[in-house]
Amino acid sequence: MQSEIHQASRVAPAVKPLEDGKSVNAAGAPDFSEMLKAAIDKVNETQKTASALRESYEMGDPEVDITQVMIASQKSTVAFEAMSQVRNKLVSAYQEIMRMPL
Repeated sequence: MQSEIHQASRVAPAVKPLEDGKSVNAAGAPDFSEMLKAAIDKVNETQKTASALRESYEMGDPEVDITQVMIASQKSTVAFEAMSQVRNKLVSAYQEIMRMPL
C-alpha cells in the first residue's frame, strides 16, 4: 500500500499558492475550489444586479426599463438553478465515492 501511495503522490500534480491567493496545480490549471468559488461569486453578483435593477424600477428610475429588470431576473434565476444542479451533482458524486469499498 505504501508503494501505491508514493506512486500516486508522484502522479498527482502538486498544488501551489500564487501571490494573489489563488492556487494552481503543476500543470498550470486553476484549483477546483477557486473555480467553484468564482462561479458562486458570479451567481451572487448576478442576483445582486437583478435585485438592484428591480429596486431601481420600483423606485421609479426612468432609465430602468421593465425589460431590463425581467431579463436580469431571468438570468439570475437560470444561474442559480444551474449552480444548484452542479451542487447536486457534486454531492451525488461525493456520496458515490463514499460508498465505494476500499
